[in-house]
Order: sequence, then structure tokens, then C-alpha cells
Amino acid sequence: MTTAIRQADVIVLGAGIVGVSVALHLQERGRKVLLVDRSEPGAETSHGNAGLIERSSVVPYAFPRDFATLAAFASNRSIAVRYRPAKLLQMAPWLARYWWNSAPARLDKLGRAILPLIERCIDEHKHWTKAAGTEALIRNGGWIELYRDRRGFDQAVRAASDLRSYGLSYDVLDDHSLRQREPGLLPDAMAGAIHWRDPATVTDPGAVTRAYAALFAARGGIVAKADAQGLRREQPGWRLPVEAGDWQASEVVAALGPWSKEFYERFGYRFPLGFKRGYHMHYEIASQLGPRHPLCDARAGFVLTQMQRGVRLTTGIELAGRDQPSDPWQLDRAERIARGILPLGQRLDAEPWRGARPCLPDMLPVIGRAPRHPGLWFAFGHAHHGFTLGPATGRLLAEAMTGAPTFCDITPFAAERFLAKPPGSGE
Repeated sequence: MTTAIRQADVIVLGAGIVGVSVALHLQERGRKVLLVDRSEPGAETSHGNAGLIERSSVVPYAFPRDFATLAAFASNRSIAVRYRPAKLLQMAPWLARYWWNSAPARLDKLGRAILPLIERCIDEHKHWTKAAGTEALIRNGGWIELYRDRRGFDQAVRAASDLRSYGLSYDVLDDHSLRQREPGLLPDAMAGAIHWRDPATVTDPGAVTRAYAALFAARGGIVAKADAQGLRREQPGWRLPVEAGDWQASEVVAALGPWSKEFYERFGYRFPLGFKRGYHMHYEIASQLGPRHPLCDARAGFVLTQMQRGVRLTTGIELAGRDQPSDPWQLDRAERIARGILPLGQRLDAEPWRGARPCLPDMLPVIGRAPRHPGLWFAFGHAHHGFTLGPATGRLLAEAMTGAPTFCDITPFAAERFLAKPPGSGE
């Protein structure tokens, strides 16, 4: 007996924060949506971040262009940026494009393209906060950037002043005022800090993503386990084997984060997707001594933030293959510094968590239609800002897919910017 094929309007592949947000926004616009993942919602990259909804990040994370910083990174002794030498050679063309796009004029253009998503990031999360029951997980009050040397602090103050036109709220703190806001800090003096007050933070980003997925299901959406690699073109749409039987839909959204490459290459697309890996570990701490705001050590690149499980330490960047074995060097050295900042207790996790941020060399995600496959849409490559921009990306893509006016220009995120022009096109 043949099982009947079930029908949806859209199949969303990937139940991280981006895919869940796309599914919710499409559902709100009347689409019947099937949301699938090989695992549970929010179990992969969306689980292992610092929980920042980064409203103050109005300038993309650029490739450093000053010699001192480049020399420090090249030594491979920087805690903020670590690399595997063999992988660095493979990534050389990608890094060259990243460096080229980080020139001031190009960086300004790219920053202005993504700014509308940054500006909406908190409002788009809070669009679902009450309905999803995540009010207790979200905190206002921003995050604090710590500086242990005077030169770095002075440079940061000047850089913050340069952002005045964006209307961001921040406070420049000396050591005394910093300790008033963070009384749990250990005695070693800081040169100063900058308190960015616009961002919001959450105490469990994985739980927030799962709550959004539960809201989608409660509103009638279908969540199922499936392998995105099973998707196939079947006129007039798409077909996907799911654990309980096949589904068909006229449209598909691929929101697969670090696993996007295996998917899009099946359909003949080539995008310069790289990975910035990161680790996290949780620590015991007395409740009265824990951080009241997320604390970022600007030089070492790690963040200390109070989560439901304890204080989470998230590392900076590791340039390595997505699935290469873990290397404890970066986390261990970040932990040594962190123990001089807060009175951290024992580790709470048996092993460090590791994930990979999917990054493109122009610092913008791919959001929009697949050029050569009608009905296929992409949403991946959010780098450091997947959790921040997931809901805003969901709104933008859902507006484009339903023919509504988009809240900002979607053109800068188009897949076509990476595709070679066909011979004889004259372009």
C-alpha cells in the first residue's frame, strides 16, 4: 500500500534560529510550512553562542588591516584568532577576498546594506517573546567590552565616538564605575570598559530557538526530522522523504548554516563559504558574583555571560575545517585569563562545545532566490550574527517570497553576487 504524499506550500530545511524564523514568518503570512532538521530545533550552531542580540554591531566584523594586529595573528599565539596552518593555506583565496572587502569604503557600503537588519534585530525577536514564553530568558541592558591596557581602551573610545551618527547608547567606564556595574569582578585593575546599552541578551539561546519552534508547531506548523540531502526536484515542485512519509511543496528554503555547502553543491552552485569555529564551556559561580552583563575581553576575544546552566565562556575565532577535531588551546588560555576576571568555579561540561560560524568573504549572508532553480530560496552565511539576525532574516525572506514590499533592499544579499557570468553574456 502506497502512503499518500503530504502537501505543504513551503519546506524549510534547517531548524536553527534562521530556519525557525523563516518558518514562523511564512506561517504568519498564511503559508502551510513543513520545518525539518536532522536533529532537534536549536541543537547545533544556534545553541552555542553568547546569546547576544547585537543591536550595536553596526559595522561588520572586518579583516584587520593594521600591521600590528596582523603580526599578532600571524604568530598563531593570539587567543582571539587561532588557525590550523594547513587550513590557512587552503583558505588563502577566501581570506584575500575578506581582506579586500574590509577596505574602508567597501566596508562602509557593506555595513549600510546590512544595517536595516541590525536595526530591527531586537524588535523582530520581541515580536514572538510573549507568544513563545521567552520573556524570562531575555534581558535588556546590553553588554560590556573590557580593556586591560590603556592604549586599547583609548582606541576603543575613539572608535565608539566615530559611531555617534548611528545613535547608539554607550557609556565609557573607568575602573571604579565598571566595578559599580559589575561588583563580582576580581581586584586586578582594568584600564576601562565600554558599556554598549542597546543590545539585548538571552540566558539560553538554544531554548529560545526551541521555544520559537514550539510556537510554530502550536500554530499548526509541522516539525519533522529529515535529511536535507534527500530533497529532489519533482515537477511542478520539490519532494522530500520525511520519517513519516514523503512531502511535496512548490517552494523550499535552505537555511542549513554550516551544512549549506553540501546542499547547494548538489544543485551546481559554488559559494565561497568559510568557517570561523568557536568553543564554549560552562562554569560554576556564586550567584552574587556572576556577571550582570555579558563581558567581552576585547583583546582575547572571549565572552563571559550568565546562562541558565552557569557562566558560559565563548571563545573567539578558530580558522579550521568545519569538522576537524577540537583543539583545547584557545579555550584553555581564555579560561586562564577569565579566572582573573571572575571567580569561576569548576567546569560543568564534560567536553567543550564546538560549532562553526558560516561566513562569506563580503560579511553579508545569502538571502534570496536560487538563480537557476525556481522555487528554491537560500538563507545562510550569517557569520557572527546568526542569532542576532535570524528573525529579521525570516521577515525579509518571507516578504520576498510572498510578494510583499520588503522592509529593506534584499539585492545586496542575492546569491548572484558570487556566481560567474556565463560566457558571451557581455558583462
